[in-house]
Amino acid sequence: MSYIYNLWDDFISLLFPRLCYACGNHLLRNENLICTECYVVIPRTNYHKEDTNPVAQLFWGRCMIEKAAAFSFYNKGSRIRNLIHNLKYKGIKEIGYELGRVYGLSLKSSGFTADIDLIIPVPLHPTKKRIRGFNQSDTISTGIADVTGLPVDTTSLVRTAVSATQTKRSRYERWTNVEGIFRVTDPEIIMGRHILLVDDVITTGSTIESCANELLKVEGVRVSVVALAFAVN
Repeated sequence: MSYIYNLWDDFISLLFPRLCYACGNHLLRNENLICTECYVVIPRTNYHKEDTNPVAQLFWGRCMIEKAAAFSFYNKGSRIRNLIHNLKYKGIKEIGYELGRVYGLSLKSSGFTADIDLIIPVPLHPTKKRIRGFNQSDTISTGIADVTGLPVDTTSLVRTAVSATQTKRSRYERWTNVEGIFRVTDPEIIMGRHILLVDDVITTGSTIESCANELLKVEGVRVSVVALAFAVN
């Protein structure tokens, strides 16, 4: 029976080839979304093992972030950049979940998530979410949650305004573009909790800073940060 299934699977793959969303090469029968080679060669930052890593340093003197890390590097032509592009703009939501699981395993095994109480994805404005169909940070958070056992809260932090694209803006312009556009809906739910704020890409940290500053207004809240990629200048 499995032989017939494999023949049928090979036939379907000829008509509708399954390609790796990171490199574009054909996927083997036991591969899904991302080929084995890409899993191996995508560079890991391992920043979750270093307290004073470059992502953490972004927030020094700006806001009280407990710890911060990113899975990989967001460089031009990089495989992680291709994956995030397919996630955000091609609607391949499964990529976010899969990478969230992969990163979540590393975060859990290193002890990074040991004292975290709650995961909050960086929110999209409802209009933008309706156009895109989903929030990419939600899917990443779900993947992390499934391997760490942490709850995900998608309602306590909301975006109240649609910000213009951050692309090609200076650090100061990025900061003013997102300043004051987030709001905590029910402070009592997150009071006294250590929150893991999750995003897809960290560039200047302006969006994370704006989110964190709003969350930190709530009594007893602590904030840590992770993202799938860190854009190195």
